[in-house]
Amino acid sequence: MSAFLEISRLGIAFNRAAPPVLREVDLKIDKGEYIAVIGHSGCGKSTMLNVVAGLLPATVGGVVLDGAEVREPGPDRAVVFQNHSLLPWLTCYENIRLAVDQVFGRAMSKAERHDWTMKNLERVHMTHARDRRPGEVSGGMKQRIGIGRALAMKPKVLLLDEPFGALDALTRAHLQDEVMQIHAELGTTVMMITHDVDEAVLLSDRIVMLTNGPNATVGEVLTVPLPRPRDRLALATDPRFLEARQAVLSFLHERHKNPALKAA
Repeated sequence: MSAFLEISRLGIAFNRAAPPVLREVDLKIDKGEYIAVIGHSGCGKSTMLNVVAGLLPATVGGVVLDGAEVREPGPDRAVVFQNHSLLPWLTCYENIRLAVDQVFGRAMSKAERHDWTMKNLERVHMTHARDRRPGEVSGGMKQRIGIGRALAMKPKVLLLDEPFGALDALTRAHLQDEVMQIHAELGTTVMMITHDVDEAVLLSDRIVMLTNGPNATVGEVLTVPLPRPRDRLALATDPRFLEARQAVLSFLHERHKNPALKAA
């Protein structure tokens, strides 16, 4: 049985005279799985996500989603960036409604699109701020709108590029919990780029660890042996959480100590 999302022998080179950013990246992701990708800066994490999003063509290899090759951006892959990327002249409601109109303009009536927009505002707990503009809400609230807009597209895959990286610790924790709840409710397939080891262990089913760039590839893949739903307070002393955290830290530490270390 083929994977829902498959990255096959992916290679990315921006300059023929320089080594490739990524080489021979192979990864299979099941439907509904939550994958975290982690590695040192410059290893090509966001580059890989951009290829899956269709924002960047592969130099060699490619990506197949639900049986179709990824060649360009599409509503079946919604991206949430670290920068919220909202349109500042539109309200929170209008930022989500814009995506709904683009994707479902012909499939839904005007009333249905309004209801679906409100449903996704409610899903990210932002109905109270529907008429505010991005400049009138906090960073965490902006990211909620970005996530709500992505989910409103009903994507097959949700792509998160360090979505909480610019937030304070408390807001980050709240949004992590909300993403866990949304994933449990919808069963959406998620691929997340992160630098945060605890975040990767808390949220994901598997952690994909990339070797150092250039010429980065998959070094190890760790299955996170934690049942869902997950409680961050209970996990703080759970030996399975601590063991998984230590495994990722050890991988990253070895790569930092020896940047030339290749994949096993």
